[in-house]
Amino acid sequence: MTPIERLGINVIKALAMDAPHAARSGHQGTAMALAPLAHVLWTRVMRYDAQRPDWPDRDRFVLSAGHASILQYAMLYLTGHGLTLDDIKDFRQWGSATPGHPEAGCTPGVEVTTGPLGQGIANAVGMAIAESQLRTRFGTEICDHRIFVIAGDGDLSEGVSHEAASLAGHLGLGRLVVVYDDNEVTIDGGTDLALSDDAAARFRSYGWHVIELGEAAEDLDALESGLRDAAADEDRPSLVILRSEIAAPAPQTSGTPAAHGYAIFDEEIAETKRLMGLPAGESFHVPSEVVAYYREAGTAGQAERFAWEARAAAFDGDRSALEACLAATGRPGWEDALPAFEPGQSMATRKASNVTLQALLPEVPGLTGGGADLTGNTGTVLADSGVFSAGGPGGRQIYFGVREHAMGAVANGMALHGGAIPVVGTFLVFADYMRPAVRLAALSEAKVVFVWSHDSVGVGEDGPTHQPVEHVASLRAIPDLTVIRPADATETVGAWRVALESGGPTALILTRQGVPVLEGTRAESVAAGGYTVLEPDEPSITLVGTGSEVSVCCDAADLLAADGISARVVSLPSWELFAQQPYSEQARVLRPDLPSLSVEAGTTMGWSRWTDEAVGIDRFGASAPGAQVMEKLGISAPNVAARARALVEGSMSRAAL
Repeated sequence: MTPIERLGINVIKALAMDAPHAARSGHQGTAMALAPLAHVLWTRVMRYDAQRPDWPDRDRFVLSAGHASILQYAMLYLTGHGLTLDDIKDFRQWGSATPGHPEAGCTPGVEVTTGPLGQGIANAVGMAIAESQLRTRFGTEICDHRIFVIAGDGDLSEGVSHEAASLAGHLGLGRLVVVYDDNEVTIDGGTDLALSDDAAARFRSYGWHVIELGEAAEDLDALESGLRDAAADEDRPSLVILRSEIAAPAPQTSGTPAAHGYAIFDEEIAETKRLMGLPAGESFHVPSEVVAYYREAGTAGQAERFAWEARAAAFDGDRSALEACLAATGRPGWEDALPAFEPGQSMATRKASNVTLQALLPEVPGLTGGGADLTGNTGTVLADSGVFSAGGPGGRQIYFGVREHAMGAVANGMALHGGAIPVVGTFLVFADYMRPAVRLAALSEAKVVFVWSHDSVGVGEDGPTHQPVEHVASLRAIPDLTVIRPADATETVGAWRVALESGGPTALILTRQGVPVLEGTRAESVAAGGYTVLEPDEPSITLVGTGSEVSVCCDAADLLAADGISARVVSLPSWELFAQQPYSEQARVLRPDLPSLSVEAGTTMGWSRWTDEAVGIDRFGASAPGAQVMEKLGISAPNVAARARALVEGSMSRAAL
């Protein structure tokens, strides 16, 4: 270790104490212990150009142990990614570029949003899939990089990491390097309180290349050698196990559970700085020679970036496919590939979704993904596109197995890596298993298409365990997630167009059972979130439906017409998109001058925002044929018509008073 390296590492450790201390919040110990590892990654191993943090062929870094965010911020500041020392001083403050946990889109150089433990490892698996696909499809002159991860005991304890690691080993994702900081410390105490499994043996059983470095956290050459050995494996993901001492060299706090959080204060900070040869009374001390040293490292990859840009400019392969993949869009004119469906036929929206997906595959080359052992059931088959496997990494069909937790997080990593538009499917009831990843997709604006089929008690005989009731409402509660429940095949086409034109995640909520293609539905109107399907003269009430219940509303309108009551029918496939419309447009569609009744085969929670009354299901379902369950629980044209009559009569009575 050279003197400038020692000084630089000590400065990183000091920043890891100072920033949380200034904020009176944060995690100091892990960042201090891993300062040498971060130094080696950013100065000796990773290939990047700090002047272009978004260079497509850069190595990716994921801090799965996101609580140690100050470590990443310190490296991004020192290497010249755009952060300033003032940003470090503003750690965890309102509007700063250095939030409590790393957030994609907030801080240059942060690839994914981490913090909920285990998610980062699964994100990295998705990045490795995307890298492998791009490299196979377009060649090493376009894609040739690696993914590096720092993870801790918490990451490896969470179930999502087990699922993701198992998938990564099965797929043979070489170029994925996870460093496991085995510091034997958790918040509650030593890891032996709750953890006694053999991580090395577990990952070897998954098919990983495992390197046990032991107590080498301060040995730069050993760290570099281990990382390079791991990165060289083209056939297996690698786990580098490192034993560090949390908060080293803080004399009172190092090695203690307290060091997992904010535990090093004024006197111990000063004492620790004296031990490291830094000014004891000076906060945020960064010598100019340290900045110069790291800035040089930050530009070391510039020549490789220039060479990549030249190769990309000279690329003579399928350029429109490459450009579409990197831009997460389709080839020019991709919209022309969208299918159309004739009114009168009956088709489950999950099947219409697959027809649409198949039509789009040639024109949207970034589309890739599949289902969690429910690929055919959810309409996420990508026929004739090859299967992604250890022996065929260019395939676009991915079999995730029964791993919903990991599938969502892997999809986020694929999207945020770039080059892929992931499509992942399972039954709607299992969206609960995916919720942490879905929330992070929305938080980080990851362009993922979540396909959730079997969307109501219409699932039938499988019973309440498989019949979603509260799930659509719970997904609508997630900010920045566009939830679309199309009425029929025509609206399903429109939903796919919205998903592909979106800048973030989209949830497609699809039926198992066949539903009629209606006369009044329009694919282009889905983008508005809500529109009028049936508009009679002199209406007395508005019926508002989503998904399969739009046809129920139309049937109820026919029954009401026989009684001399004219009913409008509105399809409201997406609350989020409709809420973005001007109030005047919302009023034109919903007609607040008329009584209104919503119909949806799920909980009525939230419908009071849009309608006067609601027909829904505020209980769990039952095991019986789907049509019978729907009828028994009131999702039928006769019941809707009866409720509408009562609402109209009540409205007329009130008007007469």
